[in-house]
Amino acid sequence: MAARHSKWIVAAFLSSLMVANASPASADLPGKVTATIDAGKRAAPVTPYAYGMFIEPIGSLVARTLWAEMLDDRKFYFPVVSAAQDKPPPPNAEGRPGVTYRKWRPIGEDGVVVMDRNHAFVGAQSPSVMLDGSTPRGLRQSGIGVAAGKTYLGHLWFSGDPGAKVQVSLVWGPGVRDRQTVSLPTPDADWRRADFSFEPTASDSEARIEITGTGTGHFRIDAISLMPSDNIDGWRADTTAIARSLNSGFWRLPGGNFLSDWDWHEAIGPRDRRAPMFDHAWSAMQPNDLGMDEWMELTRILGVQPYVTVNAGLGDANSAAEEVQYLNGSPSSEWGAKRAANGHPQPYGVKFWNIGNEPYGWWQIGKTSLDYFMIKHNRFAAAMRAQDPSIVLIGSGAMPDQLKPRDAKENPSLASIQHKFGTEQDWTGGLFEKAWGNFSGVSEHWYDRAEERPNAPPDLELIEYARSPSNQVRMKADEWQIYRERFPKIDTDHIFLSIDEYAYFGPATLKSALAYSMVMQEMLRHTDFLKMSAFTTGASTMDITPTGAVLNTTGLVFKLYGEHFGAGTVPLAVTGNSPQPDPKYSVGYDHPQVKAGSATYPLDMIAGLSGDGRTLKIAVVNPTYEKRRVSVQLSGISLHGKGLRWLLTGTSIDAANKVGETSGVTIQKQQVQAFDNALEVPPTSVAIFEFSSSS
Repeated sequence: MAARHSKWIVAAFLSSLMVANASPASADLPGKVTATIDAGKRAAPVTPYAYGMFIEPIGSLVARTLWAEMLDDRKFYFPVVSAAQDKPPPPNAEGRPGVTYRKWRPIGEDGVVVMDRNHAFVGAQSPSVMLDGSTPRGLRQSGIGVAAGKTYLGHLWFSGDPGAKVQVSLVWGPGVRDRQTVSLPTPDADWRRADFSFEPTASDSEARIEITGTGTGHFRIDAISLMPSDNIDGWRADTTAIARSLNSGFWRLPGGNFLSDWDWHEAIGPRDRRAPMFDHAWSAMQPNDLGMDEWMELTRILGVQPYVTVNAGLGDANSAAEEVQYLNGSPSSEWGAKRAANGHPQPYGVKFWNIGNEPYGWWQIGKTSLDYFMIKHNRFAAAMRAQDPSIVLIGSGAMPDQLKPRDAKENPSLASIQHKFGTEQDWTGGLFEKAWGNFSGVSEHWYDRAEERPNAPPDLELIEYARSPSNQVRMKADEWQIYRERFPKIDTDHIFLSIDEYAYFGPATLKSALAYSMVMQEMLRHTDFLKMSAFTTGASTMDITPTGAVLNTTGLVFKLYGEHFGAGTVPLAVTGNSPQPDPKYSVGYDHPQVKAGSATYPLDMIAGLSGDGRTLKIAVVNPTYEKRRVSVQLSGISLHGKGLRWLLTGTSIDAANKVGETSGVTIQKQQVQAFDNALEVPPTSVAIFEFSSSS
């Protein structure tokens, strides 16, 4: 993930932004829109990888969404001190401040907890508590969300003097009964594990866990964990079930900028024994609980293919080759044997591999020149294929619309970027020129900002907001055509494009759902070469709290298109009488000056046939405040009988889906009359129609 978008990323992941309500009003838009669906002009079928997901552990992002661990800094990378003694983590290379966590605080005066570097259980230090008779001393962490009646399982490692009496408590309120306490066995000099469980009688978003001792001497603790009892091998049951329902096809993991500063070797074996590390890409601590075995387990739970990116930042070709062997090698191989010893005798059989994450970016750890990285890429490819010749390698590209000097602000057009092709600002072209034969696909990333256009009439403001991110896809597609002309072997060798990071940063509302629907449709127009895509992030399809989760409006879009334009669907040509106009009311920068969408403005339409050819599917996005009608002519296909319509819409343009609240945006299914060469679509909605067909 590109660090230059960090201010949008943080806003999208960790906060809820407000969107101003737009009052409905008509604009100067075409009155009669006609479209023709030609069943004789068919594109390549949609692949199983059209609706993939991307995720990386940005600070505590994964732990707060998919991973079930409820405690921050469970291996005590940071010292246990009062808030007044906190020291902020160092900023990253671009000056962005570090990620904050819930901190462990001393119970008792400052100094009762010291960090023992001589007898650490894991990492550099473990907290040691000096006791004072009957006065409880220890440490606590607050801000933990718990649900009434749910069981939480925990454990910790401890050692100390036999005169210490140690207990662990979960506290969910101010009353004496608002807690449960478990006494630990008498400690000794050797580290030992203690298990405990709690079942709070009330829900609380600010519960806390306390580890205290009385008596004489001291005690040490480390590697403390607390998870809901319904976790699945450490992963949350609720959020993973929702993610599984999206049928994503694949997840790209574990990163991301994080990856260029991470050694996968340090995150295998028993989780409690993995030392925490500091991620300089995001200026964040990672406990290293998530290693390749955990990531592979996540993909198994989700029922998707893993897509692994190897560290080509500070990493090297030998490390990448060992990673391939660890995941795909026989149990008799060196690293396959280590995998088997870690409880996974069968190879994972990872098919898709990406060499490096955004190595072209000034924000990237290990950033190099294009020429140097092409040498590096080729060495990685040779070493990785030597371990498993069957893997599909995807090179890290970047087209000229994306690459520019650090402080440049521009809205690129095809004309404005022509001079960049074949230069240092064309890493995709660099792969074609200098690494041919060492990749099967090319990775591209894009990010866009959800920006209001207050000077536009309401309908036009909504239309421009909704189609802005789809222009990012159209720009990539238009540039790909230039590469096809320059490098004809792209088609003969079946090189494909993988847009495996993208997002439209802003609140998840009906308004953004209209935009993501247009992104889906633009990608489905280019199935002849756009074979994979991955949304940033998989967790961003949900509204998530510590104790619950629901699909948000973005997740509904993936569900809608994944179910109705999923793998095997054959896109059909759609033409019309109303071409998309140039972008209007521009704001900000990094907005490509192209015209995504179908020639049915202000609507956006796609059509497709089911794999067996028996069902015609028509999707229509209406990003206006009025009901719209489109006349539709069919060529090479006939329809019969009544149809079905799935309608995604909501109570208002800024309606959202939140945990514990009535859904503001829904998908409703209903029967519609037999096709009569016209379709009507309600305002601010996405409609997918299905009719029985024959051709």
